[in-house]
Amino acid sequence: MEYVQPSDDVRARVDTALAGARAFVEDYDPELVVIFAPDHYNGFFYDMMPPFCIGGRAHAIGDFKTPEGALSVDHDAALAITESVLASGVDTALSEDLIVDHGFSQPLDILLGGIDARPVVPVFINSVAEPLVPAHRVRALGEAVGRAAAELGRRVLVIGSGGLSHDPPVPRMAEADTAEKVARLINNRNPADEARAARQARTIAAAEAFAEGGSGMHPLNPEWDNLVLDVLGDPARRTETDTWANDWFAQQAGNSAHEVRTWIAAHAALSTAGSYRVTSRFYEPIEAWIAGFAVTTAVTGTA
Repeated sequence: MEYVQPSDDVRARVDTALAGARAFVEDYDPELVVIFAPDHYNGFFYDMMPPFCIGGRAHAIGDFKTPEGALSVDHDAALAITESVLASGVDTALSEDLIVDHGFSQPLDILLGGIDARPVVPVFINSVAEPLVPAHRVRALGEAVGRAAAELGRRVLVIGSGGLSHDPPVPRMAEADTAEKVARLINNRNPADEARAARQARTIAAAEAFAEGGSGMHPLNPEWDNLVLDVLGDPARRTETDTWANDWFAQQAGNSAHEVRTWIAAHAALSTAGSYRVTSRFYEPIEAWIAGFAVTTAVTGTA
């Protein structure tokens, strides 16, 4: 978002949508934020790749001009939620040193004004490294987290952070054709600044090429993106995601479309407080950002 810009009118519409979401958050004034987000081989690698992990402490690396530093993790809340989720029959890992990237830090910064602005419980959902759990387990995680959060007796904001249709140059183990590439996927924490900058530059170059129509990446799929928004925006339909096969995500919308798992979990968490309704919905396919881009807000209740 900070390196490759869409047209001025698209950016203006995005900024308006984000401003509306910020106002929504400020009006709600949450006492705790639970954020579901992915990682992009910055914190999690194949040396130990859990499907889910709750952070008792967390530190953002500051990639793509996002803030670097410690998140204001509510340690007691994180432990309480972890214990409740495990007791419900959903297996999650716990990290006392969760390393997060822009998937977490960007929405916290944009919506809250900083990664340390509010008490937070970060929940990682593997959305990149195959094999992936089926979508119904993601929904089960979200519901378990939602029930646990409700037991805290606090005003909780739930955020789902992830792209819709998109297929950026994120490495895949199945395509790693050298020992060096395999090794990077297994354990590449704390790379040299030059290596991190080179990886970031490749992504930026890919976005520029994609925006100009000169890329072989999977095209954006607005029809699929809006299907996702339609299904999750309707409490009566949200369980339809249980039928979405893992292969279908990639075939329809690119390998990184699995990030909508964070949206599935967020809506599932919201559903545990009763019915919910979407109060705003913005969508735009933005080639410059290699993503179907959406911002939605929702509240519990039907009034």
